[in-house]
Amino acid sequence: MDVRGLRYFVQVVESGSLTKASRQFFVAQPALSQQIARLEVEVGKPLLVRSARGVVPTPNGAALYRHAKLMLRQLDEAVLIARQETSNVKGRVTLGLAPTTTCMLGLPLLMHMKENYPGIVLNVVGALPQHLEERARRDELDVAVLFSKTAASDLVFEPLLEEDVFVVVPADSQLIAPDQTSLTLAEAAALPMVLSSASHNLRRRFTSEIERANLSVDVVAEIDSVQLVMSYVAEGGGATVQPMAATQVHRAPQGWRCLPISDAPLARVNYGYSLPAQKLSASASIVYSELAHVAHRLIGSGIWQGARILPSPLI
Repeated sequence: MDVRGLRYFVQVVESGSLTKASRQFFVAQPALSQQIARLEVEVGKPLLVRSARGVVPTPNGAALYRHAKLMLRQLDEAVLIARQETSNVKGRVTLGLAPTTTCMLGLPLLMHMKENYPGIVLNVVGALPQHLEERARRDELDVAVLFSKTAASDLVFEPLLEEDVFVVVPADSQLIAPDQTSLTLAEAAALPMVLSSASHNLRRRFTSEIERANLSVDVVAEIDSVQLVMSYVAEGGGATVQPMAATQVHRAPQGWRCLPISDAPLARVNYGYSLPAQKLSASASIVYSELAHVAHRLIGSGIWQGARILPSPLI
């Protein structure tokens, strides 16, 4: 697709008027209309509903608008970064990461930024997702990785990666037969479970599947600390439900068994959040892009197991 045509389309949607959009770009309205018409031909669907009061996007147009906004933002970020001398980029960027994300991404990202962007001071805030969401809503974070599409309405977001969620026990646990490689939901529900409190998204997802199957879960402890959850489980406190990244918190990864739930597979999407483009500093833009780059490298190399890169919503 032609980038200029997408920029025109985005401006038309945001202006609600071809006339207003043409003024924004200093182009004649017939030329703008031709660009939109070409775009509709290429997509093969109507993108705008025109009336005497202006224009509004069709459902297909609304979908294209959301993805085009992301694509144009990424393109602008790439150009901005390419124009910078990395040694000259300076700034302080506050990055919010949940505990399990910090385990996998925190140190590799810090080392990567130190080597490639020494002028950027990275302030990493590791906190529970709901606390990060509160800080994001107060504009206290420049960039964050969160697990909800509705975490912060004033920030822009896109999916970065998806993590599978497993029943996790120590490698030497007697709770599950040594030759067993997966569990049914009923088998998982019968285990003594060490879980986060009911307000956590992952707990809600697991509980929802349990209730849908008319089962009940044996919760022996509720702990809102991944470090303590994994330490307690390691000492024989029970089983837990976590992404593989949690195994980095306590013991070596090989000290754990991670078993999928065969009849109710669980997964968690990680969304990258940042300030809108007009508020995003050059240094924050770089951190956002490099965060995605490092995450993809960790997944591609097999270091971040149980996770997969999501296809770009723009492809």
